[in-house]
Amino acid sequence: MNVIPDPAYVRRYGTDFWELGPDTGLAVGEGAEPAARWLRSTLGAATGLPLAAARADGDDVIRLSVDPGVTRNPAAESYQLAVTRNGAHVVGAGPAGLFWGVQTLRQLLGPAAFRRAPLPGEQWRLPLVHVQDSPRFPWRGLMLDVARHFMPKDGVLRWLDLMAAHKLNVFHFHLTDDQGWRVEIKRHPRLTEVGSWRARTKFGHRASPLWEEKPHGGYYTQDDIREIVAYAAERHITVVPEIDVPGHSQAAIAAYPELGNTDVIDTTSLSVWDNWGISPNVLAPTDNTLRFYEGVLEEVLDLFPGEFVHIGGDECLKDQWRQSATAQARIKELGVGDEDGLQAWFVRHFDKWLSARGRRLIGWDEILEGGLAEGAAVSSWRGYEGGVTAARAGHDVVMCPEQHVYLDHRQADGPDEPVPIGYVRTLEDVYRFEPVPAELTADEAEHVLGTQANLWTEVMEDPARVDYQAFPRLAAFAEVAWSGLPAPAERDFADFERRMAAHYRRLDALGVGYRPPTGPLPWQRRPGVPGRPIEGAPPNK
Repeated sequence: MNVIPDPAYVRRYGTDFWELGPDTGLAVGEGAEPAARWLRSTLGAATGLPLAAARADGDDVIRLSVDPGVTRNPAAESYQLAVTRNGAHVVGAGPAGLFWGVQTLRQLLGPAAFRRAPLPGEQWRLPLVHVQDSPRFPWRGLMLDVARHFMPKDGVLRWLDLMAAHKLNVFHFHLTDDQGWRVEIKRHPRLTEVGSWRARTKFGHRASPLWEEKPHGGYYTQDDIREIVAYAAERHITVVPEIDVPGHSQAAIAAYPELGNTDVIDTTSLSVWDNWGISPNVLAPTDNTLRFYEGVLEEVLDLFPGEFVHIGGDECLKDQWRQSATAQARIKELGVGDEDGLQAWFVRHFDKWLSARGRRLIGWDEILEGGLAEGAAVSSWRGYEGGVTAARAGHDVVMCPEQHVYLDHRQADGPDEPVPIGYVRTLEDVYRFEPVPAELTADEAEHVLGTQANLWTEVMEDPARVDYQAFPRLAAFAEVAWSGLPAPAERDFADFERRMAAHYRRLDALGVGYRPPTGPLPWQRRPGVPGRPIEGAPPNK
């Protein structure tokens, strides 16, 4: 068996197979209809088989059913898959578990099952096997940054399919930043009219002398967002939108200059930022700013029905607040002590605002500075420390430490690695990543909702570069997030590499431009484009 992520329990019965053919039917139990629709449309296209409706007690049938008692683990994402000489039965503890079981069935059919049309002469057969499986974490996330380099809607839908194929279930959608605003807000149309495009783009790291001298931009209409959210939901993926405040907001200030610190700089002269790094232009801590973003979030909540809304909160440079009489008066008025306290007040305001509407705030670990808002969850990106602090204080945490699961970091130290950023993080490094820090007690560890890999796109100028940075490492990350692996040093990376040999063929069938094990292909290189490599082993803290 070459399944990725590795299932919890597998028993293979001999070397025989059950072969599917034109008469193979599909028996659909109550609650299994969504998985059946996906299977017919996706596997039907790949195999050319009609998979017509059939009786559950017949032979030559794939049975799909939902039964909460199917596994000892009652979680709705658990599933069981049994293949005999007469057919296959996939049963989930809930609809999500059934869907993940169907993903495993697809992998067992072979790489051609990942194509969009049948290959001539292909045999469709399943090994006789029994699988029981359930995920380690409820949050198995991927963050895609579409603010730095916009990805059209079809590309986002493709990424949701790639996530589903790897049993990832949280799509963190980074929609706003200094370099672009990507979601239509009808009451504030200039956010997209002005804020969704920039005049030019830095090519490579911000120290690079190279520029792409043409406008870059794009945004998603509200109907686009509804389509993306519905498409994700059909694949049991929750979309978590990120609307950055109070930093990373230059695109919004360029569109609406009154949002910035007007007593410090002429905000009417600002444009959407064309460089990388951290912009000093942050939101003014005024009532006008709060009301503006409440209006933004009202529309965001209408578009995204999930529990969490990400408000960023990271890398908010406070120099303008230090120089601003308005900001200093606000600090004194609120009694929050200093600029860190002012940011904490800002975050707490939106934590209470979201809580009153039945939602939860999540932010990067800088929201710990000045005191964490009650009810807020933390994306721990600056290592483990922020997550440990939050968990010990009783707050939920998503572990995504930069030095381990930022997939914009380089994959090797060779000279052909394109635009090398950060530490070397190999496939094996990602496979040995452990999301739960050893210093947490069992009770504290319960606050670790899961883990997330992040794709920041400053140096990923097109979808091919995103593919290259993500894969194959995202497959290793998916196994870390799903499977109950042993301690990092005890993990069987040789077995994972063996299974990856089959998985590369699946990625080929899906058209994924992954980094080959032997290094980048000629067209994947970016000779002469400067990056920012960091030498040595990353800090493990």
